[in-house]
Amino acid sequence: MKALARQAFLTGAAGLLSLQLWANTLPAELRTALPTAALAGQAKLSFWGFEVYQATLWVAPGFKAAAYAEHGFGLELAYLRDFSGADIAKRSLAEMARQAPISADQARRWGDQMRALFPDVKAGERLTGIHQPGAGARFVFNGRVVGEIVDAEFARLFFGIWLSPQTSEPKLRLALLQQVTPAAGAALVSTP
Repeated sequence: MKALARQAFLTGAAGLLSLQLWANTLPAELRTALPTAALAGQAKLSFWGFEVYQATLWVAPGFKAAAYAEHGFGLELAYLRDFSGADIAKRSLAEMARQAPISADQARRWGDQMRALFPDVKAGERLTGIHQPGAGARFVFNGRVVGEIVDAEFARLFFGIWLSPQTSEPKLRLALLQQVTPAAGAALVSTP
């Protein structure tokens, strides 16, 4: 009986370890741009009880949450329901405007660029943004590059949807930054 219990325990432990290793495996689309990146955190976004997506943040060593726009990182959104690319762009622009004023002309330009890049998504599909500090953002859909927006301010505000202290989802932000050390992530919690 003890041998059976030990076997069950070891099998369960091995299963948990393999699940942990799988969860920490850097996605292929990030291996070239961020070869030393590690999992920082994951969180599921729900809105009015509907699950929207599972977000996963990958950061390079030295990442500082308070200065996220100065670092390379990847943010993967694994969608849990279907959305049109136009709706994703519209919501993204509204969330970006929570952080800083955006002129009507800038909103039009960024909205046009996002609508051109963001595909319609179905449950189970992944859209990954790769932050390129000082340059902009590259977008990958299910492992295939769909394009980039070369504009550092766009990238700062876009990724700020999840990483800025002004995010509309502070619990999601904290979960994404879970593995960022407090010293490196100074100001993880915003104060009003």
